[in-house]
Amino acid sequence: MRIDAIILRELHMPLVRPFETSFGVTHERRVLLAEIHSEGLIGWGECTAGEHPRFSGEWTDSAWQAITQELGPALAAENPEHGGECPRIFRPVRDNPMAKATLENAIWDIEAQREGISLSRLLGGVRETIPCGVSLSIQPSIPALMAMIEKELAAGYQRIKLKCKPGWDVKIFEAVRHRWPEITLSCDANSAYRMRDIDHLVSFDHFDMLMIEQPLWHDDFYFHSTLQKRLETPICLDESIRNRRDALAAIEMDSCRVINIKLGRVSGFSEAIAVHNAALERGIPVWCGGMLESGIGRAHNIALSTLENFSLPGDVSASARYFTEDIIEPEVTVSPAGEIAIPDTPGRGYEVRTDLIERLTVRKETIRAFALVS
Repeated sequence: MRIDAIILRELHMPLVRPFETSFGVTHERRVLLAEIHSEGLIGWGECTAGEHPRFSGEWTDSAWQAITQELGPALAAENPEHGGECPRIFRPVRDNPMAKATLENAIWDIEAQREGISLSRLLGGVRETIPCGVSLSIQPSIPALMAMIEKELAAGYQRIKLKCKPGWDVKIFEAVRHRWPEITLSCDANSAYRMRDIDHLVSFDHFDMLMIEQPLWHDDFYFHSTLQKRLETPICLDESIRNRRDALAAIEMDSCRVINIKLGRVSGFSEAIAVHNAALERGIPVWCGGMLESGIGRAHNIALSTLENFSLPGDVSASARYFTEDIIEPEVTVSPAGEIAIPDTPGRGYEVRTDLIERLTVRKETIRAFALVS
């Protein structure tokens, strides 16, 4: 396919409510979108990097530079036949997986449109609906958390994930389990603990959780393996899994028994499929994590979640949980049964609200094969 132009935008999208993790509090998303024009078709990609380099070494401004200075011109100079060629094109640039995913995922979108099939079908998806869980941020009080859980359970969500950190863990687990002993519950530490906390972490076994997500260092396999030997509860790795090789190493070392796949973290659809397949072949379940995406990133997560081994409810939830007004239509909704229906229209399955995107845009650059226009 010929790349006619890559338009990169930054949007500012306030969240419905602040979202707090062990990294800090997010009030507004600085969303980077790539709009790729190719032979009359337009594909969209979203960068899931945060506003600060806390989840990973990438952040909004570093991704902007990586795309405008390196990745965008490299892609514009090529004629990729499909999204699977992007890793080769981007190989000279080390790291920057979220920036790479922004462009690669848009190419997959164009390919699906060109083939006249849904993105989920192009990826090899097998599901007509996907089960949904919800990720709840750290709250100002236990009563506030309990009220939020009650609301999300009433909305149908099949799994409740609690963000946790030292000082906000056992007491909240006790309160939740006392009130809802049967719900599917998990927790996510975002690397907030250390090996000195191992006995404390082992006490999480009392709460019958589906998994404990990334309790230790963001780049660790060895100590997670040591911890998993002490735990009955499965460890799920998120930040540590950057590619298929990492997944294979973690599985071989028994560092985890569940894997969270995030498109941005693993550089896009090509590597996400490779991680999925490696886990499937070894009997390790996977699920799709969220990064406070707008509807474009959410649409990509929905398509990915249709693959065979996405057997656990992911963090793909309704648009309205995060944004008063999303940039796609229809917005993503969750049924009373806690499921999202998979679109079967060509491409990502959701129309992009270009009028709203233009209103929210605070900066914009157009990248072509031999020119960069502001």
